[in-house]
This record gives sequence, C-alpha cells and structure tokens, in this order.
Amino acid sequence: MTITAVLVDGFSVDLSNGTHHWRADEPIDDGGADSGPNPYDLLLGAVAACTVITLASYARRKNISISSISAEYTYAKVHAADCVNCDDDRTGLVDTITSQVFIDGDFDAATRARLEEVARRCPVHRTLERGIVFNDIVFAG
Repeated sequence: MTITAVLVDGFSVDLSNGTHHWRADEPIDDGGADSGPNPYDLLLGAVAACTVITLASYARRKNISISSISAEYTYAKVHAADCVNCDDDRTGLVDTITSQVFIDGDFDAATRARLEEVARRCPVHRTLERGIVFNDIVFAG
C-alpha cells in the first residue's frame, strides 16, 4: 500500500493511492485554505471507517441484523496527569483518541457486547494502539 502526497499550494496537499484522489489542508486559522480535512481528521476518518467496516463485515458473516452503524472519533492532547489510561512514567502531553460507536439492529445484549469487542479489533485501531515503527525518512532526488 502506497500513498503519494504532493504539496499543491500553501498547505494544500493532493493525495492518491493510484486509484482514488483526495486533498488534505490546514484550516484557515492555521494558515491553510481549508480545502480539505486536516491530517488528524484524515487519521480519525481512517480509524472510524475501519471500525464501521469491521462491524459490518462481522455482522454479515454472523448473519446479525444491523439497521445502522456509525462512529464518532475525537482527537485531543491531554496532560499525562489527567490521562486515566496512561502509564505512570509519562510526562507532558499525551495524544488521545476517544470514540463512540452507534449501532442499531435486531440483536440481544450478548450480541451487543460481542460487537463492542469486535469494534476494538479493527486493524487500524490495533495498529495505532500497538504503535508504529517508522523507518528513517529518505530524501530522494
């Protein structure tokens, strides 16, 4: 999987995976033209989409009747002292993502509990939760 990013103007960036094309930008208050979502919006969109798709796929495989699935994700930096899920050795600010998943359908409480477990297993969520190893940035050309 490869994504290309090309700076177009100011902070506007055209992105492509070779098939689909989209744009990222910064809000006007941050010096951008607001011509697309900012990079954190794209990150949250990726994990939200993954969660909804993972739930829909699981429901389809298990023949669970779902009438709607949606998710809201919020990103924030909080002081480590205010982060209830943080390790004690952290200092400064910590990146946090908070989510709410809304799911309606014809299923019981046990199935709802299982769907909550499945939502946490979306591949993008798991990748972010485990952390990412970045290879060194190489400037080419």
